[in-house]
Amino acid sequence: MKSAYRLSILAAAVAVAGMGWLAASSAQPPEDRMYRPPEATIYRDAAYRGPAVFIGEEKPNLGLSWPVNSIRVASGRWELCERTRYRGTCRTVDRDTPMLNNVLRGLTIQSIRPLGTGGGWNPAPPANDQVARGSFAEFHTQPSERNHRVLACARGSATANCAAQTADSWCRSIGWNGSAREHMETVGGREYLADVLCVRSGY
Repeated sequence: MKSAYRLSILAAAVAVAGMGWLAASSAQPPEDRMYRPPEATIYRDAAYRGPAVFIGEEKPNLGLSWPVNSIRVASGRWELCERTRYRGTCRTVDRDTPMLNNVLRGLTIQSIRPLGTGGGWNPAPPANDQVARGSFAEFHTQPSERNHRVLACARGSATANCAAQTADSWCRSIGWNGSAREHMETVGGREYLADVLCVRSGY
């Protein structure tokens, strides 16, 4: 009898959240639509001329045979280092820069990576959480912390077991006993918690 009651709570929560999810898909906030992973293009010559290399992820060894004189930053905040594996003198750039040096000799750049904060890129996209709350359970389509999505696993690979532990901790942080159901959603190449059912007890 109790099992049937719990299943009815789950079904109701999913149904209500499903309606909210459909509404959200047609009316996402601008922040969701504008989210972009870090992207930049480095150029051999000043004013974005000459040979160019597009960068969309960290590069511990660029292997360039020429110095870098300018950079276009589409999104993100980038660290440019003179040696491989982000060693030596480094410089942070978060906007288009037509001349990286005061003299036309460029910078020796052998590694580059996004810093993950500031500069218009945040490692976690903004959340658009739809909530269905009952007496014994609460359903969240996009669990959030400080208005941003919650990673399924903060460290290591995003496994189902790790996501379950993260969902349990998140549910407890908002006053519930744990998570009875949770899923993962891939956004920008990263796995985030989705469709989490927080319960009071007996999960």
